[in-house]
Amino acid sequence: MNVFDRSMNFDALLKFSQISASTQQHLKKVYASFALCMFVAAAGAYVNVVVRLLQAGFLSFAGSLGFMVWLLFTPHSQETEKKRLLILSGFAFFTGVGLGPALDLCISINPSIIPTAFLGTAVVFTSFSLSALYAQRRSFLFLGGILLSGLTLLLLTSLVNVFVGSLWFYKASMYVGLAIMCGFVLFDTQLIIEKAENGDKDYIWHCVDLFLDFITIFRKLMIILAMNEKDKKKEKK
Repeated sequence: MNVFDRSMNFDALLKFSQISASTQQHLKKVYASFALCMFVAAAGAYVNVVVRLLQAGFLSFAGSLGFMVWLLFTPHSQETEKKRLLILSGFAFFTGVGLGPALDLCISINPSIIPTAFLGTAVVFTSFSLSALYAQRRSFLFLGGILLSGLTLLLLTSLVNVFVGSLWFYKASMYVGLAIMCGFVLFDTQLIIEKAENGDKDYIWHCVDLFLDFITIFRKLMIILAMNEKDKKKEKK
C-alpha cells in the first residue's frame, strides 16, 4: 500500500451504497425534472422582469397554484408522463413570474445581488442535498415534525408582526426561515428516498418538493442580501 497515494476515487465518491439501484435511477429523474423547472422558472422571471409581459401578483399566484393542483390530481402513469411534465413546466413558469417583485427590489438596490443569491442558494442546496444522500437512511426524517412546528410558529408570529410592524423581527424571521428551509432540503431529500424505496416512483411530484425548497431559499437569500446592502448604503450616507 502506497501511503503517499492521495488520488481521489470519483467512482467511490459518487456511489451511494445505502440507496438501491432503482432508487438511484429515480433520483436521476427527479433531478433532471428539477433542472427543467429551474430553466422554465428562469424564463418566467425573464418574462416578468425584462419583457414585462406578465406581472407578478394574483395571476402568477393563481397560475402556479392552479398548475400544482392540476398536477396533484393527474395520476402518475406512463401514459400521463408527458402531460404531467408539461403541467410541471407551467407550474415552474408561473413560480418564476412570481419572483418578479423580489427581483425588482434587488435590481433597484444592486443588480449583483441576484447572481450572488443564486450562487449562494445553489451551494447551500447542493451541500444539504449531498449531506442527505450520503447520510444514513432515515437519519434526518425526525426533522419533519420540528420543521413543520417551526414553520407554523414563524407564520403565526409573522402575522402578528403585520400589526406590530417590527423591522428587527422581520429580519430575524428571514434568517430563521432560511435555516428552516435548509432543514427541509435534508428532510425532503431523505423522504423522497424512502418513498422511492417503498415503491412510490412519482419523480415529477417529488421534484416539486425540492423545487419549492430551492425557490424559497433563493427568495429569502435575495431579501436578506438586499436588506444588508440597503443598510450599508444608509451607513455611508
